[in-house]
Amino acid sequence: MSSFKNILYFQAGLGILANSSLLCIYIFLILGHRPKPTDLVSCQLTFIHIMMFLTGGDIFLTDIFESLNIDNDFKCKATFYISRVMRGLSICTICLLSVFQAVTISPSTSLLAKFKQKLKKYMIHVFFCIWSFSLSYSGSWIYYVRGFTNVSEIDQMQVTKSCTLLRMSSIIRIFIFTVTTSRDVLLVGVMLSTSAYMVIILYRHQRQCKHLHSIRTLRASPEKRATRTILLLVIFFVVMYWVDFIISTTSVLLWMYDPFVLSVQKFVVYAYPTISPLVQISSDNRITIMLKLMHSKHH
Repeated sequence: MSSFKNILYFQAGLGILANSSLLCIYIFLILGHRPKPTDLVSCQLTFIHIMMFLTGGDIFLTDIFESLNIDNDFKCKATFYISRVMRGLSICTICLLSVFQAVTISPSTSLLAKFKQKLKKYMIHVFFCIWSFSLSYSGSWIYYVRGFTNVSEIDQMQVTKSCTLLRMSSIIRIFIFTVTTSRDVLLVGVMLSTSAYMVIILYRHQRQCKHLHSIRTLRASPEKRATRTILLLVIFFVVMYWVDFIISTTSVLLWMYDPFVLSVQKFVVYAYPTISPLVQISSDNRITIMLKLMHSKHH
């Protein structure tokens, strides 16, 4: 069990380092150059991933709270609430990234092409709506989370080393489950639809490239690379998200806490935030060029 916890610490450390580096790069690109519409979405996503690592159960932020001698009940409510908000924001933002990329690469003759300028115009409004929904919806968890006590109560389930979840009434449990599932099914459905649309566009472009070869093909390649990266990340996210969803739903419905199952769930939850920044850094031409220039300046 201790070796698995070391794996989680390594995963969290690597994830925070990779996301912090990517966040700095995106801020530099947004301030210094003409940013792509997807850069702002990716920038927000990296920030969300950093917060997910910091509030993830017994890692990092809980240790900071303990050293500050903050009340355990407040600590549990704060970390659990922020963690739920960030996980909700994560799926919303990845869905948004998928939609933005689909609109960006859509041909000028398609219906989606009309939204290209509108997306840039209403981006802040979309961010505000996503954050408002996640902050308000996750508020329902604050009442049900409290600091862990050694008193054995059948109405509470231990969810981390220092936090417990109070037993909810069946109506509230069904309501939260229904709303969460509906949101996730809708967003994953949108992700898969936009992914299928992007695959079709890439396939058509590939066929056109066989008949035409000139500068247009070269110009399209960075967009093609970005689209393939987002497709890969979306598919990976969908797989990881539903594995996590099955584990967490089973735990809540059966009202069962197992430290090993919880550790496996954490590993699954952090798999995407750890791998996605590394994939983005290695696949974005602008980032690799910037890193090479920085490296050449130092030597």
